[in-house]
Amino acid sequence: MTHNIYIYLAIMALVSFAIRVTPLTLLRKQIRSRFIQSFLYYVPYVTLAVMTFPAIVTATQSPISGAAALVVGVIAAWLGAGLFPVAVLCCLTVYLLELFL
Repeated sequence: MTHNIYIYLAIMALVSFAIRVTPLTLLRKQIRSRFIQSFLYYVPYVTLAVMTFPAIVTATQSPISGAAALVVGVIAAWLGAGLFPVAVLCCLTVYLLELFL
């Protein structure tokens, strides 16, 4: 059983390494297309959003409190609040909604 885990880890490491090295070996010139540059610029943000959005809604006891905290966080960030105040507002929203619901 333990032997299989090492094989799985080695395969995952090789796949991860290949994903990171392949673009470096294939793309040797500077990317001049503005479309591709803007696409590559937003890839980390989209990836982060895709990973965290389901966790925001399902990490709480009630999906309603998670969705409400998401809305409060988006509004606070839109109005220019920093990361810490947004996090505090979201936590307070979840706490209060789960306390009273």
